[in-house]
Amino acid sequence: MHEKLLHRTAGRLTDRHRRRHRTRPPETAGTTGPGELVLDPVKVRDFSAGTLGAQDEAALAREVAELLPHGWDLPYKLKQALQELIAHLGGEDELMKWLDTHPGRPRLTARIYALLGLLDQYGGTPEVVEALRRSRERDPYPAGLRELLVPQTDAETLSDLGYRIEALLTEGKVERAAALALTTADWLRRSLTGAEAEEAGLDDLLSYAREDLDQAAKEAKATGGG
Repeated sequence: MHEKLLHRTAGRLTDRHRRRHRTRPPETAGTTGPGELVLDPVKVRDFSAGTLGAQDEAALAREVAELLPHGWDLPYKLKQALQELIAHLGGEDELMKWLDTHPGRPRLTARIYALLGLLDQYGGTPEVVEALRRSRERDPYPAGLRELLVPQTDAETLSDLGYRIEALLTEGKVERAAALALTTADWLRRSLTGAEAEEAGLDDLLSYAREDLDQAAKEAKATGGG
């Protein structure tokens, strides 16, 4: 994952759960409920002590990747264990860096969250909202987003798409979440002119996020790690 994405999305994971799920947590019908999730305390303890083997560390990373979308409704013990792990690693940036070292679902999840951070951070800026409005005047319902976009375009448009991406993660549909994330990133890139993207600070960041996510999605599909 490109370093600039971490710097620009610092703290977005906690903030996403605080803001987005204040009024509408992701739908969980037919999904893995928080009671079915695990975060092995022995693995967490051994990882913190530096004695966890590589295979068990990979299993721990997958457990963490499965937990992240449920951050709004995790049972206290799981939430506490997750926070202890984040503290041991040195913060959310370091958590994402660590997940990114494990191919498959952990890496793909980390890179999806990097893009979600961009959508949250820049989706409400006037330059981006205006660019999306102009884009929708030409093509009101872009391919892949027809069933997801509401008629109006405003500061919540990209945030709402981010919510839908995270809902797919909550349902365990990681490949579909990645596909929607890529579609959203491509729409945003098409909507912004080069000057607008540069002015908004998104030019390089979108390219990095899109490239990273596409790479991780193909890797996860090839290895069955999604």
